[in-house]
Amino acid sequence: MEKDELESKKFLEQQLEWCKEQDYILEEIEMKLYEMKRIAEYAFNHELTPLEIDQMNNQLKELKSEVHFLEKQLSSIVH
Repeated sequence: MEKDELESKKFLEQQLEWCKEQDYILEEIEMKLYEMKRIAEYAFNHELTPLEIDQMNNQLKELKSEVHFLEKQLSSIVH
């Protein structure tokens, strides 16, 4: 292979790796958002005690924090 072909191949491999990293992070975000939706739907459909409400709010806050962290990772991946 010529130098230009090797550089082009390396560039494409880097692009593929970037896409894989982005895809992984987006899947993680999607799972956490789905879990948040599940919690919200459960809370909507059931009468909860104040303790249960507090526990679910804490779960939602933790998931929100995790999503925020993943979003920061997503934007920090250099393309």
